[in-house]
Amino acid sequence: MNSTLKGTYTHSIDTKGRMAFPQKLRDKLGSAFIVTIGKNCLNVYSPDEWDLYCEQLRTLTGAKTAAAKLIVNRAIDVETDSQGRVLITKDLREYAGLTKDVTVVGVINHAEIWDSERYNEFTDSVSETELADVLDIFAF
Repeated sequence: MNSTLKGTYTHSIDTKGRMAFPQKLRDKLGSAFIVTIGKNCLNVYSPDEWDLYCEQLRTLTGAKTAAAKLIVNRAIDVETDSQGRVLITKDLREYAGLTKDVTVVGVINHAEIWDSERYNEFTDSVSETELADVLDIFAF
């Protein structure tokens, strides 16, 4: 089975921090996964990918060690309920600016949860030239 996480999904998060997590991503991640801080968003890892990520974090030295600790300290275990929803803690919602509309995206080995407005700003910031440069690398 291909375990690549991909796609873009829009959902809402309620005032209690519950949000439906996309079925197609749950099929790859499983019903329990890890959520932690990312760059302007929240990162979501399967337990296996989280272990690999932590192995990479362990290699960091110097000032980067504090950042690595923060990533691990802010991580939470989540499990989907019978309706496919997850509960995101208040501190993680505040960190990522999640209020109502969220965008969940698959990014190869993990997923990201974005505030939809922030995600649109991010995608708008990628220039056509940057996109073309990446596409050219893999052109046949």
